[in-house]
Amino acid sequence: MTSTSDTTPTTAVPLDQLLASVGELRTAGRWERASRLLAAAADGTPAARAPLARAAAEVALEQDWFAGTDSAGARITDAEKEFPDGDWDVAFLRLRHTYAGLLVVDGTLRFGPRGKDPQALAALRDRARELREEAPDAVRRGWAAMYLGLITDNHFADREAAPAHYAAALAAGEDGRDDLLAREALRHLGGHDHDAGDHEAAGECWRRATALGARAGTVPGTLSQQLLLAVLARDTGDEAGARALATEIARWARAIGADRLCAQATGFLAGVDPTAGPEDPEAGD
Repeated sequence: MTSTSDTTPTTAVPLDQLLASVGELRTAGRWERASRLLAAAADGTPAARAPLARAAAEVALEQDWFAGTDSAGARITDAEKEFPDGDWDVAFLRLRHTYAGLLVVDGTLRFGPRGKDPQALAALRDRARELREEAPDAVRRGWAAMYLGLITDNHFADREAAPAHYAAALAAGEDGRDDLLAREALRHLGGHDHDAGDHEAAGECWRRATALGARAGTVPGTLSQQLLLAVLARDTGDEAGARALATEIARWARAIGADRLCAQATGFLAGVDPTAGPEDPEAGD
């Protein structure tokens, strides 16, 4: 790909290398830099427009989640237009965006089905099942299973059924060497251990998830995982350690523009439990 400025030197970059770089910037929480890089390549060949549009949607979706922005919907629509015959990855982005949108009721993050359209929830779960069956490989099947678990957990409050989906996602992540998928699965499996009062098992899952996230380069994801370790410290009586860790998480999250995560860490310092489950629909996660 090349830039188009008349004054800036240009250089050709293979599309796969460009997309890999954008992916690493996105994972690291460098969303603005990733977006600028994609914009600089936006005048590429027609064959490049579709994957570039998809990458832009991926960046926007993660920025929306961690920073509280609101641009992913339009970006996903743009990507869908570039794939008139459909694309699994773009369809999965749409699923993730819909999942996140349905978590907000009257401007408040809410878990469980209360106050939500039952038909919309059922359609979301059905779509996750379809994507799991249509996945072109085992890792993507694992990601679909992961979101089926999240939908089951956080929209239907079916705490008994969700862990099996997370376990399938973990197996796919481990077999496919996808550290981000394995991290996500361990994060939520640990959450179920924590809710059951098994702090040892929760700690094992959460510490491993933190290390996997760090290895994968996810700065905001690693910070969010460390917040769970702060929860565990509080639960086991180490309030000073919990507060020290949460203070740094808030500071670091603010520094990278992860405003939503910063608010969670600040809330934790004020006594809010970020692990409150679907059975308490007024609480956050």
